[in-house]
Amino acid sequence: MLGMKLVVTEGARAGERLTLTGDLTRLGRSPSCDVIFPDTMVSGVHARLVIGAEAVSLEDLGSTNGSVVVRAGQRLVVEGSPAGRTQLEPGDEIELGGPGAGGVRFQVQLEPEQPEAQVLSLRRIEEIPTVSGSALRDTELLLALRTIDQRLQEPEDLLGVLTAVADAALTLTPRASHATLSLSDAPDPRRPPPAPVFLPMVTRTRGTGGAMLTPEEPIPMARSVLRRVLKERAAVLAADVTSEGLGSDSLLGASIQSTIGVPLWRGEEILGVLQVDSRGIPATFDTSDLDVLSVLASNASLAVSNARLLQHLSSMERRLQGEVHYLKDRARPGQREARLIGNSAPMVALLEKLEKVVDTRVPVLIEGETGTGKELIAAALHHRSRRHAKLLVAQNCAALPEALLESELFGHRRGAFTGATEDRRGLFELADGGTLFLDEIAELPLSLQAKLLRVLQEGEVRPLGATSTRRVDVRIVTATHRSLAREVAEGRFRQDLYYRLEVFPLQVPPLRERGADIALLASHFLQTYALEFGKPVAGFSQEALAALGAYEWPGNVRELQNEVQRAVIEVEPGGIVHAALLGPKLRRTEELLTRAGVTRGSLREMTEQMERWFLQQALREHAGNKTAAAKALGITREGLHKKLRQLGMS
Repeated sequence: MLGMKLVVTEGARAGERLTLTGDLTRLGRSPSCDVIFPDTMVSGVHARLVIGAEAVSLEDLGSTNGSVVVRAGQRLVVEGSPAGRTQLEPGDEIELGGPGAGGVRFQVQLEPEQPEAQVLSLRRIEEIPTVSGSALRDTELLLALRTIDQRLQEPEDLLGVLTAVADAALTLTPRASHATLSLSDAPDPRRPPPAPVFLPMVTRTRGTGGAMLTPEEPIPMARSVLRRVLKERAAVLAADVTSEGLGSDSLLGASIQSTIGVPLWRGEEILGVLQVDSRGIPATFDTSDLDVLSVLASNASLAVSNARLLQHLSSMERRLQGEVHYLKDRARPGQREARLIGNSAPMVALLEKLEKVVDTRVPVLIEGETGTGKELIAAALHHRSRRHAKLLVAQNCAALPEALLESELFGHRRGAFTGATEDRRGLFELADGGTLFLDEIAELPLSLQAKLLRVLQEGEVRPLGATSTRRVDVRIVTATHRSLAREVAEGRFRQDLYYRLEVFPLQVPPLRERGADIALLASHFLQTYALEFGKPVAGFSQEALAALGAYEWPGNVRELQNEVQRAVIEVEPGGIVHAALLGPKLRRTEELLTRAGVTRGSLREMTEQMERWFLQQALREHAGNKTAAAKALGITREGLHKKLRQLGMS
């Protein structure tokens, strides 16, 4: 399968037919993508198409609005990981950014299957010997193989090992012009995906004077040979296309005169494929070339397997070190899911809205007054989602000066600034696969707003002092007690970033609008602090509950929490929290209850009595003028009429 075509049916490029030939095709709005879709709901680097040996697959790259494969009327959501890759079938349609305005929809038309390569010779994996067990009779060749085997142990990184293998293949086959190594894209070498895709990792060519070079542009491979190696689990020598009439367009299109493909393996798993070609020169390989490359692959397989495992372990070690550092020095409440308490109508509505967005990738903006519990909502959003196994990382944007905040978010390299004595991963990298909660987002400096916008658009971060970027899959949740719309209007917040963050806003109600939840929250905090202080407390008196319910709580849930904590400290072991133990502001409320003549009853009954008294006082002070009374009470005339009807006073 040499290539494919995209037929765009919806979006800014509707009606276009695009021809693709690369193994990886990145799709998105960014100029760095192979196919650029300018549609507004498409992310900077949104998704990629991967051409495998047998099929084409679609992967989402952590886009904001997701990718969907529409197949026979069913919508298949594509997850942002190789394990969640969706293999395409004829007739599939792909949506990037969702259906409708701002998204894009296209079909993938696969090229017809090319003829299988004509095989001249074949060595199955179980028939391939090691250097020590080789039947080769050429002493110089055996010595060269042993020398190469030693050199394969020298590189410390995977790229170095792959380059050494490709160079060794060119050294051992003087008639070859190109050597390419493809590896399975399994993210964890111990747990490959069900249908791995083999992607070119390293290509080396023979330059003038025999020097080994890396070409500037990708070199197309003979896919028919790659398919045969994987199917037969064998080393394959393919015929010379000019003399044997091999009808594979993948060979003819690359001007390949002859090719050998050999597998790299570990046990039953094929790790990769080494392909050696002669291109544009009249040279044909024979079985001796097949034998020597098979022996090379036998020994190189172990080196590649070890290098890949070490790369994986090193990556995991860096990640774990960063997570341990964060959890040790920066961990905040919310790493465990906090219990969201509330039966009031505003809280029920909020939780219903939250459930609709937990398993999407869209950014969530949590708005609400100080102390309403915005961070607890962010924690619930994370722990109820599929990302719950990864970190929830939180940062208050108002807590650090700009220079330190930039390093904290994006990380830095050693020497990036005075005091940067070692590399440090930023919070975006620590939260990779999880959630990053940015509290007080309105306080983020304008210069950092531009960098945050880039992460949202491109899915990439660049640490301070680094020359390259790193892809991250992070869900962004932000919070603010200020109006971002007003901040945009006054020039303190970027409009484009505001539109990116406010995809799905959640409004956390103030405690004064959650009257039915005050007693529940107070009882929860009472039990929490009684357990923490080791002091049994019998509960609240009716007078205390009435005072708690009548207070306006300008500090919201946080103020209630602090009030209950202080009361638990004050109360005698086993005693009841009565009104006299409450703070001065709440005691004034208790005095007001006495003046209003509120009689004992349930919290709701006493609250209604208090409201009725306030309304009577306001109407009396304004001689029955409802407009003036409503203004004094801070409500509309319609709101006053509604309240009077509810209390039977109209």
